Amino acid sequence: MNKSSFHLKDITIKLNMPRMEDILNLPVQDPPCAEFSAALINWVKVDGGRQGGDAVALILFSRVDDFVKGESMNAECPASFRVESRRKRTEGSVSKPRVDGYLEYRLYWCSYGPEDYRDSEPGVGENLNSKPQSGKGSRPGRRHMMRGCLCHFTVKRLYTRPLLALIIYNQRSHVDKTGSPCHGILDRDAVGTRAMYAPRISEELRQKVMSMLYVGISLDDIIQHHTEVVERHGGPSNRDDFLTRNDIRNMERVIKHSTREVHQNNVDSIPVWVHRHQKHVFFFRGASATESFVLGLQTEWQLQQMLHYGNNSSIAFHSTFGLKKFKHRLCTLLVFDSCQNAIPVAWIITSCFNGQDIPCWMVPLVERIRMKDARWKPNAFLIDDPSFEISILRDAFQCRVVLCLWHVRRSWMKSLLKKCSSLILQQEMFNYLGRILYSARDGPSAIDAIEEFMQIFVDQFSFMEYFRDQWLPRIDMWVNGMRLLPVANQEFNGAIESYHLNLKSKLFGEQHSGSWMRVDWLVHTLTTEFHSLYWLTQYTGDTGYFRNLKVCTFSANSWYRALQIPNNDVLLDDEELRMIRVISQSERSMAYTIWNPGSEFSLCDCPWSRLGNLCKHVIKVCILCRNRQLARPSIAAQTYRQALLSLLNNPPDDPIVLNHAILQVHRIQQDIKGLEDLSNSGLLQPLTILETNGHVVVDDLLPSPGLQ
Repeated sequence: MNKSSFHLKDITIKLNMPRMEDILNLPVQDPPCAEFSAALINWVKVDGGRQGGDAVALILFSRVDDFVKGESMNAECPASFRVESRRKRTEGSVSKPRVDGYLEYRLYWCSYGPEDYRDSEPGVGENLNSKPQSGKGSRPGRRHMMRGCLCHFTVKRLYTRPLLALIIYNQRSHVDKTGSPCHGILDRDAVGTRAMYAPRISEELRQKVMSMLYVGISLDDIIQHHTEVVERHGGPSNRDDFLTRNDIRNMERVIKHSTREVHQNNVDSIPVWVHRHQKHVFFFRGASATESFVLGLQTEWQLQQMLHYGNNSSIAFHSTFGLKKFKHRLCTLLVFDSCQNAIPVAWIITSCFNGQDIPCWMVPLVERIRMKDARWKPNAFLIDDPSFEISILRDAFQCRVVLCLWHVRRSWMKSLLKKCSSLILQQEMFNYLGRILYSARDGPSAIDAIEEFMQIFVDQFSFMEYFRDQWLPRIDMWVNGMRLLPVANQEFNGAIESYHLNLKSKLFGEQHSGSWMRVDWLVHTLTTEFHSLYWLTQYTGDTGYFRNLKVCTFSANSWYRALQIPNNDVLLDDEELRMIRVISQSERSMAYTIWNPGSEFSLCDCPWSRLGNLCKHVIKVCILCRNRQLARPSIAAQTYRQALLSLLNNPPDDPIVLNHAILQVHRIQQDIKGLEDLSNSGLLQPLTILETNGHVVVDDLLPSPGLQ
């Protein structure tokens, strides 16, 4: 009777078990955590097919690496999984694909198996010509860790659903052929040995050490730092905590033997690099007779920074680098941390100079981000070129588009400093140039402002020739862009310009002049040395380590340095406020003069500003003028006011839209009042609140796409 009942139970389970033909009806699972293991997935056993009886699950193909990382962090059996076998097919190569047919097939196996060399004696009876049982070929340096582990799983990128991956867990337990644990804390023989932990260091630690080596931190300093970190969290608990000098020397050899030119021919070199570094590439298209060259780069660290700092915040497009010296233009997507430092989160190298190739790389980049976090969404996308197709940018990121004037300001200022010797003349001309763009908001027309400027300064032949050749043909484009788009404030201008200067200092050194025309050199430098500098800057800011080695990292931007200037060091001794002085923070007996205060076209006589840069004194005065309403509103502030007036004068026909707009304005007013109350009660530092208010006014209150 018992046998019959068990038999009936088996039949019931068999009937309820889905067949392989039903796998596409399984739910697609996407755990909310960054990395996840098999314990966070609902597994289903299937009947029939090659995977009959195995546990299967469907996840997004873009999250396979997250699953592998999660499985490697098993608390009882830490491991790392290697790709034991890999196969690929091209789309259209199969006329009638199976339901579990694949575009890509990977077999992942625990690095502690499948061979078992625990009982073998090194050098005794060893046949050097024999091949390991797995068929992988010889694995130099791996024999000592082979403990017969049978844990393995298969990943199939489905042929009929390329965005999905079918995971087939063939053996989930870390056991040997006898069914006993063979490594980790459950294996008694492994206790007290390295077999308790993962067989090799994690990718995160490898990236960390490689970055330290690239920026010049010595082996001894790395070991000392690592020891301090391990001691701080209570001693060794995983393989990373056992980092050795030999591990670091191995990485030093990798760096030493890495080459910037993987092929003598520059054209052939890039496809080879892309094939070797597929994890760093989110888009690649070779040049042809009808299409431009495009290479999109994003490391795993950059992806995480974009997810963290880009969500509900601003993203900027730096698109003006290398136009004269490089073979192709270098574009960068930037996000901003809490100190308003610009962090590069993607690089795009392209032979197209008019922005027509933006949709081809932007769409896969946004898809890559949203596959990691479907809720990810920025609130503003900043551009430095109004010729870009605004609708494409707005549709891709689903947010408002904001115009940034940093490039215009910097180009005009550097040209004035070069072509006009008089300081007074420079500040007057810079003020008039600002009026041309201000005319897009109020006052005379742009044509009248240009004519007035060229008549007054007609004797400045050198600058006028530059202005006619470089700017007059496209000044209408900028003026129209100012009319249609909100304008970013000085905080963003300073951050983007700071990144621009970092690029120049790293890439435009004379020692690199022979490599400027090679794209492989540019790609290698960006993804190694330059990337490592930004990684170390963030790591130092987050942890406090290596502050004494700050020379290795980039300096703070002008906006952050402006916050360190006390309000009392700003001298308002001109009744008409045509100029304001700021006491030097390094030489207290000296004060610098800022002309046209509060404007995007202020000019300072400090050494940093005299090089054509946006200095901390200009930003400090702009902050003070904005919050005390001491000067004419900046273009960014005028943009916000005009949007509100437009809303009041032309209310939306839809009452729901109108109510939403009124509620938004009321909420912002309450937020500002609450911050003012905190400041008045002494619970908030006045400078911080001024910055917060200013950032809210210019960033959160910029008109949405519907108002543009």
